[in-house]
This record gives sequence, structure tokens and C-alpha cells, in this order.
Amino acid sequence: MRILVVDDERLVRWSLTQRLRADGHEVVEASTLGEAVQQSRPFDAAILDYRLPDGDGVSLMKRLHHADPDLPVVMLTANKDVETIVEAVKAGASDYVTKPFEVDDVALRLARAIDASRGRRDYRRLRDEVARPFSFESLIGESEPMQRIKALAHKVAQSPASTVLLTGESGTGKDLLAKIIHYGSSRATRPFLNITCSALPETLLESELFGHEKGAFTDARQQKRGLFEQGDEGTVFLDEVAETMPTFQSKLLRFLEEKAFRRLGGTADIKVDVRIIAATNQDLEKTVRDGKFREDLYYRLNVLRIEMPPLHARGTDIVLLAQHYIKVFSQEFRRPVRTLTPAAERALLAYSWPGNVRELRNLIERAVLLAESEGLEPADFETVHTLRAPVEPVASADIALPAEGLNIEDVERRLVVLALERTRGNQTRAAALLGLHRDQIRYRIEKFGLKLQEEKTS
Repeated sequence: MRILVVDDERLVRWSLTQRLRADGHEVVEASTLGEAVQQSRPFDAAILDYRLPDGDGVSLMKRLHHADPDLPVVMLTANKDVETIVEAVKAGASDYVTKPFEVDDVALRLARAIDASRGRRDYRRLRDEVARPFSFESLIGESEPMQRIKALAHKVAQSPASTVLLTGESGTGKDLLAKIIHYGSSRATRPFLNITCSALPETLLESELFGHEKGAFTDARQQKRGLFEQGDEGTVFLDEVAETMPTFQSKLLRFLEEKAFRRLGGTADIKVDVRIIAATNQDLEKTVRDGKFREDLYYRLNVLRIEMPPLHARGTDIVLLAQHYIKVFSQEFRRPVRTLTPAAERALLAYSWPGNVRELRNLIERAVLLAESEGLEPADFETVHTLRAPVEPVASADIALPAEGLNIEDVERRLVVLALERTRGNQTRAAALLGLHRDQIRYRIEKFGLKLQEEKTS
């Protein structure tokens, strides 16, 4: 390792240099701040005197940390004043030694600082490896809906808001979006914990999230910290939140409002700072009307809402996603598949995708595993019979298909316009005419730039 030793006392530099070289380190000496900053090559660690003829060790340490924030630094000081020591530690010193000192003690403290720095670097590398699949670039899609979602998700990740609601059909990627928001936020270094609310009975769900005290119920043999406690300063993802029971909903509401909870069987409030990302594939407004979901909890969750569009509404994103999964699975299975043929692209674009992105992923995985050629053909998908699933017929008495064909986007836009005109701009009633809920028609109003038209018809 290359270690910088800076001290204006020649004997101090000599004794430290001899000891460090005996340990196999390369040592660079400097007697002043100016000499130290003239060094161009980076260092692996540094031992700095607090007082230098032309400055101080703290300012030099800040310069070194600007180039390498994890650089381990041991500060030497003849001043035993507590304020001096506190200043050095706050500025980033790994440790400090007061003069006069034992050389072996300095070497030991430096070795500990190097080990700690190595641990921090390893942790950061592992954290980055975990987070890499969940960067904003991993949200694949160039369609207009996905561009809006990317922009909104980035704003949500950077916002201080503690509650996010993700809606959309099953398989559209809500869980991926939750991780992207977490790893794109200031909470990225803290835990991301998730739980599927419908997978556990109410008592176990409460225990998993809130924890419990010893003896709270029959099998509670010891105290348990719940996900909210474990996820302090991080994110907890509540999937299928609409499936929860009223008792749990009331406790969740209290937690969201007060940022405090009690373990099952506990009497003390525990305060934490957790971002809640809730997700559902149900129409929450309908579940509220049906009395299955608390209205006050719905409004508390619906602070920042992102609705994931179904795959069939994302146009050529289908091909982009398919190509992405081909690359992933061809590498994983070491298969020769590299691309889609034009016929396969047309087949993918023509399909309705009731299972959304999850269905596409599974389809490509199977096709890559079984195909022999470099380009996937429509026949490669026949093993799962997916692309041959019939599309539900539309009553020909209501809609006619011109011989020259039509643009489905134009048809959708015209239907939204007609619904708004018929209801004089009432979005709720217009949505009902089209079999949508209000957020879905709002999405289409924005998609087709109909806001001005809506205002005129209201």
C-alpha cells in the first residue's frame, strides 16, 4: 500500500516510515501541506499531523477525501484538547493519536482504519451490484406512457413524501418500479423490505410488519422486530394491500399518520422513518365504494400515485422488452438465440397480453430455452400456445373495420372524446361509459392531450 506521512518533525516522519516500510508499505513523506498536495499519485492511507507550518491536517484531509471519500486517515496531534479531537473526527479522521506516541500503536490504528475502509468499499460495491438491476435504465420502454412513468418515478424517488401508491394490472411491473424508486432515492443505502399482504393471515401479517413481544400469542417465545422496525430509514413494499382486513387497515392508517406503532402485546410506541410503497391490481375506488377498503386509508395511501399501463397499451415496447429478455436468457441458458424475426415481432405486437410483462417474460424464457436458431420465429412460441389465444370478438353491428384498416389509437381517442362530450366533461361518468375508472380516463385525457377540450366541455 502507498501511505502518505505528513509531519513537520523529521524524527516523527523517520520513525513512522521505518515501521511502515517494515510492514511492506510504500511510504511518501512530506513536511508541509504544500509538499503533500504536490503528490499526483493516489494514496491508500494517510497519517497527518494536525498542525503544519503552512496549514493544518484537517484541511489536507478534506482535500484527500475529495479525491477518495473512503481514504483512511490517522490524525496526529500534540493538543489533547477535546474540541480539536472532535473536529478531526467530524471532518472524517478514522482515528487519532496524541503525541508523544508509540509507533506500534499508530501502525495498529492505521491497520484497523484500512480494514474498516476496505469493509466500507466492499459494502458499497455489493450494494451497487444489488441496486444495478433496479436503476431507472432498467425500466425498459420508449412509449409515451412509459416516458411519463419514468419522469414521474424519478420525481417520486427524489421527493421527501413517505407514501407511494402503485396501481395497475397484475404482471405490469409494480414490484420492479417499487425497487427502482427505493434505489433511486436517498434511502438506497437502507433496507428494502417487501411483503405480499394476501399471503398471510391477519395476525401473522401484523406480526411480520409490527413485530411482537414475548408471550403476545401462543408461539411468541421471544421478542421480534417487525419489518417497519427493521426498515427504519428505508422502504417497506406492501404488495396486494387491497387484500388486507379492516383491523389491519386501521393499524396501518395510524402508522401512516403518526409514524409510530406498537408491537403486538406491547405498550410503548415505536417511532420510525419508513417510506411505504403500496401496490394493488384492484380498483381501490371500487373497493372503497363496496366497503372493503377504508376510505381514509385510501386517501392516505393515494399521496403519490403511479399507474402502470397494461402491456398491450405500450406499443413497440413489447418488442424492446422481448429483445431484452432474449439477451438475458440466451446468456443464462447459453443458447444461440439473438433476436426476433420480423414475423415474430408482428405476432408479439398482435397479441393481447392478458398476463402483461410477466407473461412476456415467461414466454421468451421458454422460447429461448427450446429454440435452436438465432432468430425466434412465431412457431417457437407454439409450445405454450400463447400467441394463438383468440381475441374476444367485437360486435360487428357497433364497429366496422374499413378495408384499408385503421389506427387503434385514433379510435380510442375518439371514444374518449365522445364520452366526454356526452357527459359534458364529467370524468367519472365518462369513465363509466367506457368501462374505466376515473384514473384510467384521466390517463387517456393526458395521453391524447384532451385537457383543454375537457375544460371546454365542462
